[in-house]
Amino acid sequence: MHSKLQHPELPGALAHGARLRRADINDVPHLFTLEQELFPLDAWNLDMFLAEITHPTRTYYVLERAHSGENPQENPDEKNAPNIIGYCGVMTVADTADVQTIAVLPEYEGNGYGRAMLATMHRRAQDLGAQRILLEVRADNPRAQNLYLRTGYTHIHTRPGYYDDGTDALIMLKDFAANASTTTETT
Repeated sequence: MHSKLQHPELPGALAHGARLRRADINDVPHLFTLEQELFPLDAWNLDMFLAEITHPTRTYYVLERAHSGENPQENPDEKNAPNIIGYCGVMTVADTADVQTIAVLPEYEGNGYGRAMLATMHRRAQDLGAQRILLEVRADNPRAQNLYLRTGYTHIHTRPGYYDDGTDALIMLKDFAANASTTTETT
């Protein structure tokens, strides 16, 4: 479904007209705006984004919509569409990684972008020596939970009332060694 890696760290062009690249400090204003839109109850503030993207144990990626190359004056929908349509970040310390965040604009969901971003974070974490990766997901987000289950995560713990609105957080784990023979990720 997705193209092969063009660089050991980045998948480059993805199916359905998008590409994934490393985020940089110039992306923070756009990521902050998306965060406010996608996670209104749990949004990170601007200082958190700046601290995260510059921290040496973190790696962030942005998912960009690929332009068709058409003249934007002839295709006004393309001109008004967002460039950054998703983002993700992973923290890796020693043999353990943690998905810090992952998000895709709702109108771009269902195209395999979440799975591609997870696969990219998994590769990055493993390249840095991680044997396992953890994440937290809202208990009221079954779509995300299903994605994580399909990519080899298991629910290991529940943190009651973790989120500001009182929603529980499900802690999920993927053991790279244990999943190597049972889970195939499309990249």
